[in-house]
Amino acid sequence: MMNRPQDILQALRPNQWTKNIVVLAAFFFALGDRSLSIPLSSFYPVLLATVFFCFASSGIYIINDIKDLEADRVHPVKKHRAIAAGRVSIPLITFISFFLMGVALAGAFWISRPFALILSIYVSLQFIYTFWLKEIALVDVFIIALGFVLRAAGGGLAMPVPIPISPWLLLCAFLLALFLALCKRRHEKILMVGAAVSHRANLEFYDTKLLDQLIAIVGATTIVSYAIYTLSTETVHKFGTPLLAVTIPFVMFGIFRYLDLVYRKEGGGRPEKTLLTDIILIVDLCLFSLCLLGIFVYTRHFTPHL
Repeated sequence: MMNRPQDILQALRPNQWTKNIVVLAAFFFALGDRSLSIPLSSFYPVLLATVFFCFASSGIYIINDIKDLEADRVHPVKKHRAIAAGRVSIPLITFISFFLMGVALAGAFWISRPFALILSIYVSLQFIYTFWLKEIALVDVFIIALGFVLRAAGGGLAMPVPIPISPWLLLCAFLLALFLALCKRRHEKILMVGAAVSHRANLEFYDTKLLDQLIAIVGATTIVSYAIYTLSTETVHKFGTPLLAVTIPFVMFGIFRYLDLVYRKEGGGRPEKTLLTDIILIVDLCLFSLCLLGIFVYTRHFTPHL
């Protein structure tokens, strides 16, 4: 039986919508910035921007799965996707893909032209990635990471009054996404030994030892970059306190725990699933968020301006 609603929904990959939470980052960090006056009503266009990123990304996922139809059928996990398994018709799912992207881009223009430009760049870049750049080793993971930078920047531009986003925060988003992408490539390389090329051509040009080194470098750089961001004079001035540095251990622990899952349990293949199912990572993320919230409330209401 084809075109069941649950199969169409699966083709949209709603489990990967968690990646678009990055769009909300600018708003929440802006709440703690005492140099800005951000009304809570600004949350609604940012939330809508997140929804439009979900629509656009789902449209891209569909196009990607159609292009990789034959390759996905030799993958032990991806062969069960609705498109690879033949449970949805290609014409129907293609129509849904372009409909979602059309709604997303039209909605983006309704929010603001700067946000529409960011979303347009994201969609264009993903098309180029799907049909060309994903076959080039190393370039592919950089494009994935750039997509997260665009998400973060889009969140800032979706507000009624666009806010400047710290370059350090954008760098942290880029590095963290690059770290996760490299871990994913390592997982695919090991999982698809003997069939790697038939699934993804560029896996032939990845070496496991090289990936191990790159993961270590990028993981360490992510931690250092976040530490510099929290301790920089600009950040301390904006938030009125150096207390943001208290969150550094949570970032370090999160990366260490993810590395533990990658190397001890051969995880990393589906970062979005790992982040939603590993209890230790969930607790760490909740503590990180609560710590940030506590710092923002404290600096807003109980400390004088620097």
